[in-house]
This record gives sequence, C-alpha cells and structure tokens, in this order.
Amino acid sequence: MRHCSVQVRGLLTRDELDRYNALIEVGHYLESQNRYDLVYPVQKEIDILILPAIERLKEKSRQRDRDTEAYLAGKNELSRDNRFEFDDEDDEDEN
Repeated sequence: MRHCSVQVRGLLTRDELDRYNALIEVGHYLESQNRYDLVYPVQKEIDILILPAIERLKEKSRQRDRDTEAYLAGKNELSRDNRFEFDDEDDEDEN
C-alpha cells in the first residue's frame, strides 16, 4: 500500500481521513494475506479519495504564490517611492 504525503493527509477532512485509515488497514491486511489481486482496487479507491485534498494543497500553493507576488510588488513600489524621495532631496541640496 502506498501512503499519501503528510501534507495531503493534513488536508483531508475528518471523514476522508477516517475512510483513508480504514482503507489502508484493509490494504495492509490483504497484503499480509498475499491477496494482491484485491489490494489494487483498494489502492485505487485511496487514490480517488485523496484527490480533493491534493487539489486543496495545490490551491494553497497557488495562493502562497499570489501572496508572494503581491508582497514583492508592494516592496518594489515602496523602494521605487523611496528612491524618488531620495532623488528629490539631492535636487534640493544642489540648489
């Protein structure tokens, strides 16, 4: 049985996590009985079960990228404003 990542498991709802744990337990039991023919459908069901959590993880990543982009844009704007203020002070000193 293949486990999903800790990040994905952390984004499963309580119901999804309970179902995931039950399916993993069933899969491990089937593996211990050498019933690999039945393990495949269980693993397939787990793969389907975790898809919403994977999408939630992707959305968190996209949101983090948007937040980073907004932060950097704001930082660039601030440095540009400070540079213009500094240039204005130099012009006043020359007069």
